[in-house]
Amino acid sequence: MTSRLEDRSLGELLAELSRETGVLVRKEVELATTEMSAKLKTAGTNAAVVAAGGALAHAGLLVILAALVIGLAQLGVTPWLSAVIVGALTIGIGYMLVNKGLASMRRTPVMPVQTLETLKENAKWTTGQRA
Repeated sequence: MTSRLEDRSLGELLAELSRETGVLVRKEVELATTEMSAKLKTAGTNAAVVAAGGALAHAGLLVILAALVIGLAQLGVTPWLSAVIVGALTIGIGYMLVNKGLASMRRTPVMPVQTLETLKENAKWTTGQRA
């Protein structure tokens, strides 16, 4: 007794291969979209850290600068030198925060690595190669 699978014609087999390849491609695109969404969310979070660092540096420049300039001037430092010292320190802190956020962004890969590996495996499978 032969099974239905053995009785299929070449046309039927090619039609099934075409359908299954289409499904496979759609699933791979779905996987790539999901993977890229996750990576973009991480990149967005890191961008928020950069923005927060910049905002903090700006707020620090406005608030702390005024308070520390007055404090240094009361200690006997000339007012212009007080402003330069406080401004340089505030900018330095902001610079460090911005660099930290940018470094985190650089470490976040945006390439859909898992999807690319799966596509390579699928290409080998469809050409009959072994992994």
